[in-house]
Amino acid sequence: MGIRKPAKIFYLVIATVGVIFLVLVTPVAAQGKQVVGWLEKVCIYPGNLIINAKLDTGARNSSLNASHITEFVRNGKQWVRFNVTSRYGNTATIEQKIHCIVKIKDHDGTPQLRFAILLGISLGSFHKEVEVNLADRSYFNYQMLIGRSFLHGNVIVDPSIKFTTKPICNGVPR
Repeated sequence: MGIRKPAKIFYLVIATVGVIFLVLVTPVAAQGKQVVGWLEKVCIYPGNLIINAKLDTGARNSSLNASHITEFVRNGKQWVRFNVTSRYGNTATIEQKIHCIVKIKDHDGTPQLRFAILLGISLGSFHKEVEVNLADRSYFNYQMLIGRSFLHGNVIVDPSIKFTTKPICNGVPR
């Protein structure tokens, strides 16, 4: 019994169209973009510290777990000093000029005012400076949430994988 000849031709045409589609469309969508997982290690600057981050395409901006957040004035400008500790116990004290103060809705919908700074982030070989708000994320599983302002146009997040790349931390211009 086998498949009749017209049916074989139909299946062959469908398979061929599928292969052509994958060959032509997939590289265009991913051209020049790094495919990464939903969890990755990133390096932050200043601080040169490697931390675990959740890549969240639903969040516009990024958020960093910071402790001992202290506002101060330097040369007439508002600055902030804070500590970031990796899950391995490495701590960096970072001082940055305050970029702005943002209003963020907490996980339960309560609005919160947070300091936002410009922070360099390296994911694999890709580096970008973006707005990052400072928050107590100690009750979350991941120290940093990376939002679309970093991801847009540069990486594709594959939710089926994690920890696919190591951040390059040396020689990033500041």
